[in-house]
Amino acid sequence: MEKLLIALFSRCVVRGALTVETARGRRLMFGDGTGDEVRIRLTDVSAERALVVNPELRVGELFMDRRLVVEQGTIFDFLALVLRDPAPPSLPLRLVKDVRMMKRSFLSWNNPWRARRNVAHHYDLDDRLYRLFLDADCQYSCAYFEWPGITLEEAQLAKKRLITAKLVIEPDSRVLDIGSGWGGLGLYIKEIGGAADVLGITLSIEQLEVASARARERGLQDSVRFDLQDYRDVKGAFDRIVSVGMFEHVGTRFYRTYFGKCRELLKPDGVMLLHTIGLMEGPWYPNPWLEKYIFPGGQLPALSEIAPAIERSGLIVTDVECLRLHYAETLAEWRRRFMARRAEALALYDERFCRMWEFYLSSCEAAFRFQGVAVFQVQCARRQDAVPRTRDYIAERMHDLRMRETQLVAEADRGTVEPLPRRAQRN
Repeated sequence: MEKLLIALFSRCVVRGALTVETARGRRLMFGDGTGDEVRIRLTDVSAERALVVNPELRVGELFMDRRLVVEQGTIFDFLALVLRDPAPPSLPLRLVKDVRMMKRSFLSWNNPWRARRNVAHHYDLDDRLYRLFLDADCQYSCAYFEWPGITLEEAQLAKKRLITAKLVIEPDSRVLDIGSGWGGLGLYIKEIGGAADVLGITLSIEQLEVASARARERGLQDSVRFDLQDYRDVKGAFDRIVSVGMFEHVGTRFYRTYFGKCRELLKPDGVMLLHTIGLMEGPWYPNPWLEKYIFPGGQLPALSEIAPAIERSGLIVTDVECLRLHYAETLAEWRRRFMARRAEALALYDERFCRMWEFYLSSCEAAFRFQGVAVFQVQCARRQDAVPRTRDYIAERMHDLRMRETQLVAEADRGTVEPLPRRAQRN
């Protein structure tokens, strides 16, 4: 078993310093010795075997069960060492990949019943957990770090501003938000973007209750509504459609259904913006640990899968932007906040859950930093003239939205409207 461990880590760790203590007490050294040492310990021989046979699944499970113990550094430091210099896959790993790619289509069978069950697994957790590490507006998607040193609140506000600018919202715009979360984007589109009305749909009961309550608190329940509804069941016509962090749950089998439905709902001169995590190096299978514990049914699309589905639907692509490393910075801040308030999470759940959540945030950050994972913003329309010819309008509209934010803060200070989250006002 020791030889297999050496073979595994020798391929992964090229730079840095990793020490692995085996179940028999022997210390194995990997890397070139540079940087801070990371030291882990495997507590039993069966843990070593599990790690060698299926590392993508077992590293996380062993960490959750305290059979892989990080004795120096953090689990993120360990993952950074093993992921930042990926070696070409060996023959056994290539065979495993082929099998998992064949299973990918089956795992993507997210019919309405399964889609609701998958959403409940993750998003119907106690909302107090999410408030431990998210920004004040509970934005649970990639923030937009416009410049170094801004806070998470400012970066999340900038994300909403960028998305709203790309939607080219007009005063009479009727907006559909597919996967509306805790309602922050829909409320922003109404209050700051100036849309006529917004319909947000979600499959999470917990998120629906929070979003609806927020709309009522602002007196916007008649113009910003949230429904528990599958995207396939939506009726009506919309000037704008936005979807943030939801497409990852659609499943490859339903890409054509998804975009076909969006075209059906979008008015002839309408505009749609899709904001999704995606793969930069082509299609790949879901991470087994994330699929089992965090996002059952979740699949990251490649652009080579998104574009054909859009084309077949009758929509056209009018703009594409790749947000590189922004999600890594977002996850780093989420991880920092979660670890700072870990004791509160432990009061809600148990130690194994807390270790699971730490591994989730750490592994995702490592993927965005060191592997081909990013966020794509794809703008679509039914007509070429639905958006301006150049991208200058995006910066212009972002400026106008920023001015409106400042105005709303001033009105809040006078007590005439509900304020924006205070930590998001330094723009």
